Amino acid sequence: MNNIVNSLKNKMNQKNRKKSRIYRVRKKQAGLPPGSLVHTGTKKIEKVLIDITEYNEEKFAEKTIESVEELFQQKDSNLTTWINICGLHDISLLEKIGDHFNIHPLVLEDILNTEQRPKLDDYESQLYCVLKSIEFDEAAGEITSEQVSLILDKNLLITFQERIPDCFEPVRDRLRKGKGRIRKCSADYLSYALMDLVVDNYFSVLENIGDSIQYLEDELVTNPKTENLNTIYKLRRELLFLRKSVLPLREVLNTMLRDEFDLITSDTNIFIRDVYDHVVQVMDTVETYREMISGMLDTYLSSVSNRMNEVMKVLTIIATIFIPLTFIAGVYGMNFDNFPELHWYWFYPWGFWSTIIVLGFVMFLFFKRKKWL
Repeated sequence: MNNIVNSLKNKMNQKNRKKSRIYRVRKKQAGLPPGSLVHTGTKKIEKVLIDITEYNEEKFAEKTIESVEELFQQKDSNLTTWINICGLHDISLLEKIGDHFNIHPLVLEDILNTEQRPKLDDYESQLYCVLKSIEFDEAAGEITSEQVSLILDKNLLITFQERIPDCFEPVRDRLRKGKGRIRKCSADYLSYALMDLVVDNYFSVLENIGDSIQYLEDELVTNPKTENLNTIYKLRRELLFLRKSVLPLREVLNTMLRDEFDLITSDTNIFIRDVYDHVVQVMDTVETYREMISGMLDTYLSSVSNRMNEVMKVLTIIATIFIPLTFIAGVYGMNFDNFPELHWYWFYPWGFWSTIIVLGFVMFLFFKRKKWL
């Protein structure tokens, strides 16, 4: 009995975790002043990893440091510096980073709160941007996400992530090879490249969802099952989560394009406009898939109703054929003596059964001609 209760509790906890991705609200301990650093997410790696990448058109260097103090050494002002931090559970380390780079306490608070919606905050000397990195877990058949925070300063970009591996490896390869304009531009172009990479991953997630929708659509037409209904609701929930993660990003990019920021050059704005177009395309695809999923629910109900109607039609035809046959059998089943044909020797095999068979066959042909069968 205890095993059954524990199993039910585990199922309920799994359902609650899935719902909480959409309905979860910002968690903050009551009574704490603004800027208090409390990690509200989940510890996803054991040790915080810090990578430093420095580059310009001629030079490139990257390394992983063991202690945060290595960050505070004097840097070459002619180089663009990218500091990538994976892991948000070490609050003291983040405090040291915030003190050294003059990061506002409210920014640090938002970094530690991993349930932020995508947004852009201007702190005069720095720009703080939050977005969601999304991937499709094929084994679990659901979307996974992590919060990515970017702090843009002059010739400096600091990124905060929750786990490793990250999705930024293609950008690192471009920096190593020195191809394109990325090594020629400043940190604002690097921030664009990272945002563009995150948005491009959205298309990969949408492609997997689109394949699932197409497969489900074929299943609903040929053989609708109860499992299909569960899949419909699961895809509906995943699309709602994806919409919640992507929709605010459109306003973030629109703010970058509409407002004038000293840290973002006009040359980079052209590329940000391209990312904005990609986000609009992602949102259009998400809305299309949501409408398709809603239509699939109607298709499932219609398919189940049609199958029920087919079954009822067959049963009705069978009952209709047997109604006159039952009437004949009932008449000759009465306990009266004045049935002269009952005393005929060949009446039962040739009279009764011939009438039953011919009548049933004639009704069958009639239904067939009316295309009721």
